[in-house]
Amino acid sequence: MTAISTFSIASAFNGPPASANGGYACGRLAELATAGGQLTASVAVSLHLPVPMDTPLTYRPAGKRGHAWHGEDVIASVTGGNGPPPVLEPVSAAEAKAAQGSFTSVGHPFPTCFVCGPERAEGGLALRPGGVEGKPGTVACLWTPTPELADERGVVLPEIVWSALDCPGGWTTDPVQRPQLLGRMSAQITELPLSGVEYVVVGRLEHREERTTTNLTALYDAAGGRLLAHASAQWIAIDTNV
Repeated sequence: MTAISTFSIASAFNGPPASANGGYACGRLAELATAGGQLTASVAVSLHLPVPMDTPLTYRPAGKRGHAWHGEDVIASVTGGNGPPPVLEPVSAAEAKAAQGSFTSVGHPFPTCFVCGPERAEGGLALRPGGVEGKPGTVACLWTPTPELADERGVVLPEIVWSALDCPGGWTTDPVQRPQLLGRMSAQITELPLSGVEYVVVGRLEHREERTTTNLTALYDAAGGRLLAHASAQWIAIDTNV
């Protein structure tokens, strides 16, 4: 059985200014759950509270699920997924390049976000997902991971891949007019990307109901269109800045 683990998330991996990027937090928890064999590669993570940064957190396994604790608060739960998420069809590198040109930073709800914040000075993913022409509800952008996002072999870390699959889904609707936070995410990584190689990230809105939206995202090799990872996520609209 997976042992109880103490971990923390550095403030460099923020989404909102005072809490972790949702995809990064989900990826860290997925790694804790799968590393010890508690769960398989098909994992779903639900975020119950904003995940604090630079503070000790505890992951405790409980049968076929696990929970992340901050003191006496359960901030997230990890369960086995219901199989792999649906696969989103690719867009070309040319389409993704054109799409990211329509990305607007004006009114970004979390401008210093590790993944897509336009005011992020350094160390972020710098994703700029914009609408794909002729494909309503679909966004895409290019991504070339930098060396600091990878291990000594140049292989990008799994939690970074979860991060890259997170924010583009939020841009399938208008986050300026309707700010949202990630509520639940399930991802499957087939192949880890490499630093210095160009990739395409694509997202599509699947369903919207009251305060909740569901989207799909995927990561493809820009040169050959090979699928590396894909995800499904539910986002929840928020009433105020957090």
